[in-house]
Amino acid sequence: MSSSPSPTVPKTTSPERARDDGSGFSWSRVLAVLLKEFIQLRRDRMTFAMLIGVPIMQLLLFGYAINADPKRLPTAVVAHDNGPLVRSVVQAAANTGYFRITDEVSESEAERLLEAGTVQFALVFPADFTHRLLRGESPPLVVLADAADPAAGGPAMAALAQLPSVALKRELSGPLAALAPRPAPFELIVHRRYNPEGISAYNVVPGLLGVILTMTLVMMTSMAMTRERERGTLENLLATPVRPLEMMAGKILPYVIIGYGQVVIVLTVARLLFEVPMLGSLMDLMMAVGLFIVATLTVGFTFSTVARSQMQSMQMTMFFFLPNILLSGFMFPFRGMPGWAQWIGEALPLTHFLRMVRSIMLKGAGMASLWPEALAIGAFIGLMGGVALMRYRQTLD
Repeated sequence: MSSSPSPTVPKTTSPERARDDGSGFSWSRVLAVLLKEFIQLRRDRMTFAMLIGVPIMQLLLFGYAINADPKRLPTAVVAHDNGPLVRSVVQAAANTGYFRITDEVSESEAERLLEAGTVQFALVFPADFTHRLLRGESPPLVVLADAADPAAGGPAMAALAQLPSVALKRELSGPLAALAPRPAPFELIVHRRYNPEGISAYNVVPGLLGVILTMTLVMMTSMAMTRERERGTLENLLATPVRPLEMMAGKILPYVIIGYGQVVIVLTVARLLFEVPMLGSLMDLMMAVGLFIVATLTVGFTFSTVARSQMQSMQMTMFFFLPNILLSGFMFPFRGMPGWAQWIGEALPLTHFLRMVRSIMLKGAGMASLWPEALAIGAFIGLMGGVALMRYRQTLD
C-alpha cells in the first residue's frame, strides 16, 4: 500500500523573526552592543579613569597653573652706590610687581646666579649713580637679563622700560625739581644674556630634546612588559632565574642606546637647521642626558608593572606626559605658575633636565654648577626604581 507524499506547507515568518534575521538594521542589536561596551568600560577602570582624569587635569592646569605673564621674578641688586635715590629706584622696580628683590650681591655673584638660573635679572648701579644723577648727567642703570627663555621676561622688560620716567617722581621735587622735567633722570641699559636676539628656537629646540625622550622612552618601556604578558611569553621569563633588578636592567639598557640615538639626531638638526649654539661641554650634556634617560625609563618600567595591556600603558604614558609638558617650563614660563604648580613641576624630572640642557647649551654651564638639578633627577630615579622593584611580581597574578 503506497502512501502519497504529503503536500509541502509553506513556512510563515513572523514579523518579530523578520526583524531579527540579520537582514535589516535593528536598534535592539545596537542597544545590545552599546550595553556591552558600557559594561566593558566599567570593567576597564584604567580607561574610565583616563576619560575622567585627563579633562579635569587639563581644566585645572590651563585654568590655574598656566600664566603667560609671570611676575615677581627673582632679581638681584648690585649696588656700588647705596644712596637713597638708588633705594628708591629699587623700590620702584619692586612696586611694578614684576621684580622680586632677592638679595644685594657683588657683580661676580650676580653673574653666577644668572648662569645658574637662580635669578632672572640683576640691577647694577655704578658707584657714582647718585652724584651723576644730581648733576643731570643721566647715569646708566645696567640691567643683566637672563634671556634664554624670551617669553619669561618679556612683560617684565616692558615694565622696566618705564622705570626711568616714574621711579624718582617723588624724590625729584623741591630743590631737585629742576631735574624732574627731564624725560629720563637716568639711562637704562639692558644686556640680554645667553639669547640677545630673542630667538625662540634657541629655547624651544633644546627643550624638545627632553620632551621627545619623555614621550618615546616612557611609552616604549611601559609597553615592553605588557607586550610580553599579552603574547604569553612572560611565563618563560618568570621561569628563568632572572631577578627583578636584572630584569629591570635588561629591559632598560636597550632603550638607553635608542635614547642616545635620538639625542644625536636632535642635536644634529638643532645645529644644522636652527643654528642653536653649543657653548658648554658635550661630555656634560651627555652625562645629563644619560641621567634623564634612566629617569624616564624607570617611569616606563613602573607603568609596565601596573598596566595589564599595551593600551593601558599608552594611556598611563599620556597621563604622565601631559603635566610634564605643561608644568616643566617647556611651553609656559615656570616662574609664572602659582606655588602649588611649581611644587608639582619640581617633582618632575623634565623640569630639571630642561634647566640643565639649556644651561649647558646656551650658557656654557658645567655639571659643577648644575649639581642640584642632577641630584633631583637622581632622587627621582631612586624613588621610581624602588616602586618598580616593589611592584614587580615573580608570578602572573
